[in-house]
Amino acid sequence: MPIDPNTKIKTPSELKTLLSSAQRRGQTVVFANGCFDLIHVGHVRYLQSAKVCGDILVVALNSDVSVKAIKEPGRPLQTEAARAEIVGSMECVDYVVVFDDKTVDHLLEELRPDIHAKGTDYTAESVPERKTVRSYGGRVAIVGDSKVHSTQDLIQEILAGFRR
Repeated sequence: MPIDPNTKIKTPSELKTLLSSAQRRGQTVVFANGCFDLIHVGHVRYLQSAKVCGDILVVALNSDVSVKAIKEPGRPLQTEAARAEIVGSMECVDYVVVFDDKTVDHLLEELRPDIHAKGTDYTAESVPERKTVRSYGGRVAIVGDSKVHSTQDLIQEILAGFRR
């Protein structure tokens, strides 16, 4: 019987307890983040590659408020509840947490994952949260395939298809 993806959605305090316990047992915690507004193959490859870096993959999902602050008008396309359930349904994802901030610095400080995985549109030196990760002894990993997929591009392709 498949796991209900909603059981993977946790609060930061629930995750802190779960992850601390896992790390004490020697497990490596990997942390990835994003909006995941319209899932495409780049998202799948990013999360699968992140999972390979450790034992437990936590995905921090931008809340609706956060997406509205950092993306173009009209976003998100789907609610945070729907996006969290979709991401949680992926086999490679162990936990999902929703956050309201523009960056994940606060969550990284609280959860202290061993690895902060970012996509190939970054370098280890350009990751915005790199100083936070390094401050507690974590490391940054660049994972996934080349950044040739984007939700915005997919939206534009869909719209162009309707205009034909």
